[in-house]
Amino acid sequence: MFSVRFLADTGFAHFLANNMDVISLLLLVVAIIISIWKNTNLGTLSLGLALIVGYFIGGVPIKTLIAGYPTSLLIMLAGVTFLFGIAQTNGTLEKITTYTVKSAKGNVAVIPIVLFFLAFAVSSIGPGQISTAALLAAPVMVLATEVGIPPLLMALVVGNGAQAGAMSPLAQNGIVGNSVLAQMGIHDMAMTLWLNMLIVHILVAALAYFLFGGMKLWKKRNDVNSPALVLAKIHVEPFNNQQRWTLGAIAFLVIGVVFFNLDIGFTSFLLGSILILMKCGDEKAAFKSMPWGAIMLVTGVSVMVSLMSKIGGMNLFAEIMSNFSTPFTANLVVGFFSGIVSAYASTSGVIMPAFLPMAPLLLEKIGANPAALPGLITTIVVAGHLTDMSPLSTTGAVFISGAPDSVDSKPLFKGMMIWGLSMSVVGAVLCWFLYTVLGIL
Repeated sequence: MFSVRFLADTGFAHFLANNMDVISLLLLVVAIIISIWKNTNLGTLSLGLALIVGYFIGGVPIKTLIAGYPTSLLIMLAGVTFLFGIAQTNGTLEKITTYTVKSAKGNVAVIPIVLFFLAFAVSSIGPGQISTAALLAAPVMVLATEVGIPPLLMALVVGNGAQAGAMSPLAQNGIVGNSVLAQMGIHDMAMTLWLNMLIVHILVAALAYFLFGGMKLWKKRNDVNSPALVLAKIHVEPFNNQQRWTLGAIAFLVIGVVFFNLDIGFTSFLLGSILILMKCGDEKAAFKSMPWGAIMLVTGVSVMVSLMSKIGGMNLFAEIMSNFSTPFTANLVVGFFSGIVSAYASTSGVIMPAFLPMAPLLLEKIGANPAALPGLITTIVVAGHLTDMSPLSTTGAVFISGAPDSVDSKPLFKGMMIWGLSMSVVGAVLCWFLYTVLGIL
């Protein structure tokens, strides 16, 4: 095996061995830049870099690298896109789209707003933001293309709605975050975190709505040539038997995930297979419609992030953060680093477990008032979630994967990448202003 363990005992070999955290961090930054510049799939590039950093340089066994592959995430993304691939190819999604537009009576401008609060409600009652995004991404992205809503606007508004409900005490991220806080002796912040998540995500979703064409949609609401108005007036044929069974499968999935905690990936594969056996869809067409590039993107990056967690790359962020914080800038600095790490790492798996226990220690080290702790905790949680609309995070990735073939994925990817990374700054400034300057908490 070619690794630093077997290199000659040279200064360079020791440098590599002693700086694995720096090397891994720098290579991931370079990979992100290359993926944007050259339109390269960051997932496959990350898998290759994990081999170089982990195996060839660090001597990490291949089995360990493979163990970092998020199999559960792969099953979730593949299962949901398979089921909704059937719904798309047999016309169910198109018909749902038309009925949805007709119910809005041609006012296409209100559709993203309604879907924001729908996503928030569904996310809050149990599934959390990832499952909610997986359930809604495909139909809402198809809806966007049908009625002339910019795909980026739709993805960001609905995605932030799902994110807004992530810290509900019933949702996965809420359970994780509150469990970490309970271990720290903090038991009374659950509802505060949930409410603050909603408020901040409403603000950023409104920003996305205005920046990416929401106001133009209001101008089109009385346009006789508006696709939404045209669709609102046309006669829609009732659902056929295949589409009714597909609707039943989707309803079963939603109820099973929300009320019975069924695994969304395995359940989707089961329901999809039943539909195929009932001749409600074309299996080859469904597989062809699945966005394998987007699936490889998010799962491949997870391998690199897992490796970084093992060799100290993530800890390097924490060290840098503590070196540049003061009592007045702590929320600003912590919010930025929480956001930038969360843009390519798991908020529930990395940010909250690693950053939350650090909060009281950081305040003690910089001589800050302990009363600032609730604000710093909220900053970590909120800022960490705001960047999750990056395509490097699961929520952002599922909206890219849910976009139909008619949507050019490259500009959508770039737009969500820029948005996600910019939220590391916007979220930090917003949280600093709310919790340090205004002292809301």
